[in-house]
Amino acid sequence: MSAGSDTARGLRENSERPEQLGRDDAQGSRLALLEAVIFAAEEPPTVDQLAAGLGFPEASLRADLETLAQMYQAETRGLELRAVAGGYRILTKPEHHEAIKAFGRSTQPGPKLSLPALETLAVIAYRQPITLPEIQAIRGVNATGVIQTLLRHKLVATAGRKKVIGRPMLYKTTNDFLLHFGLNDLSELPSLKEFEELSRAAIDHDLAVVESAAEPEATEVAEDRSIRRVPDAPADSLVEPTH
Repeated sequence: MSAGSDTARGLRENSERPEQLGRDDAQGSRLALLEAVIFAAEEPPTVDQLAAGLGFPEASLRADLETLAQMYQAETRGLELRAVAGGYRILTKPEHHEAIKAFGRSTQPGPKLSLPALETLAVIAYRQPITLPEIQAIRGVNATGVIQTLLRHKLVATAGRKKVIGRPMLYKTTNDFLLHFGLNDLSELPSLKEFEELSRAAIDHDLAVVESAAEPEATEVAEDRSIRRVPDAPADSLVEPTH
């Protein structure tokens, strides 16, 4: 074999080594699990937490962390495993930060929806296609403005006209609706009760942020709350369709 072939093979093996480390036998499964847990953790998990939670011996866990860190050092990887606040976190590499910032500036944030908008969206999602009069009969309030908001955010779209007197417009959810709520298709819709709980939790969080930021201005906060307060739909008004 020629020297040139030996050199090419050596370069190839060296370039592949970080990706291949730990991919044999049971270690590959441990590394995959370890990577998933660190990525999903809200706070950087420590070695003790990882060992206790995953049932791995501490010595082998430390070796796995080192192997995982080496795998991320490959130039073909945009992430790295970094020790942070006594634990570990998977982060983007510093050399990509400017590109990530530029990309973030080029994208539009998802729409912030009010509680009435979320409740109307829930009615449409579970009863589609549905007309505006039917939506208003279920919610008990005028929904014209809310429908316009949902159309503007491309969360709902028109779906033709219902074949009844007056031929009112029908509305349905869109692909953007699926993207906004992380659904693959409508079969993955949560139960109506879960949908309402998620919606109210999101609104409560936003109100808490607003009130915390405006805490010194007690009067203004009270006025803002009075503006935000809207009549809730009756608890039994959003009935999940039976099949």
